[in-house]
Amino acid sequence: MSEILIGTSGYDYLEWKGGFYPEKLARNKFLEYYSEHFNSLELNGTYYRMPTAEQMQKMIERSQKRLRFTVKAFQGLTHAFIQGKDHTPPGLIMNQYKLLAGEFKKAIEPLLADNLLLCALFQFPESFHYEKEERIYLDLLLKEIADIPVVIEMRNSKWQNDQVYNALKERNSGWCITDNPDLKNLMKLDYTVTSDIAYLRFHGRNAKMWYNGDTVSRYDYLYSDEELQSFVEPIQQLLKRAKIVQLFFNNHAKSQAVINAKKIEMLLKGT
Repeated sequence: MSEILIGTSGYDYLEWKGGFYPEKLARNKFLEYYSEHFNSLELNGTYYRMPTAEQMQKMIERSQKRLRFTVKAFQGLTHAFIQGKDHTPPGLIMNQYKLLAGEFKKAIEPLLADNLLLCALFQFPESFHYEKEERIYLDLLLKEIADIPVVIEMRNSKWQNDQVYNALKERNSGWCITDNPDLKNLMKLDYTVTSDIAYLRFHGRNAKMWYNGDTVSRYDYLYSDEELQSFVEPIQQLLKRAKIVQLFFNNHAKSQAVINAKKIEMLLKGT
């Protein structure tokens, strides 16, 4: 039977105090409190800093094994290619980052050991174009991480094609469905599933701030009940096509991710 997991993209937000976390709650108690309200969490801090096994073990302990985790891959594995593309062939770039891939896999071993890892999310930037070198690099990376469950998120809509989808299916790699502003080069909402995992990230629809804002204002958006209702039937269909359906809200400004995650949970339950 298919399983649905709902949570937020990140949890360690001081601005959530008073909106989600109690005002007097200590920061080191955030994860424990979060785990009392959700069944899953997308770890975003691991994108900015390479995680360690010790950190992941502490996450397990602080959440009392109530949470299952998606771990966002360190940006060195997804963004470094762009920086070196003009000077180094993709094969050599991958050789340079094999150690990083190994370090990342070692870090998430505690989650795997306790069966708490949902997947690793590899988010590529809009500047990662659908071109030969990029496709070679992605293929090499997927081979390097083939022993862990993986979901790929693209930000450039040129990757939305059957050739990519079929290649991911052959490699048993998941495709991240994204809801984001309707802008020229960004992904279009398309409920594609390429593995046992169906993965949907809600980025909000703040078109005005997408390119002009920072990592907070870009995602400053509260979905209306009507907008969330429009996702209910497609999500129910995803549950028929995948073993696990993961829904994560990245519109984290002003506790909006929490509000929307709780609301869509109610809508899916028909309450």
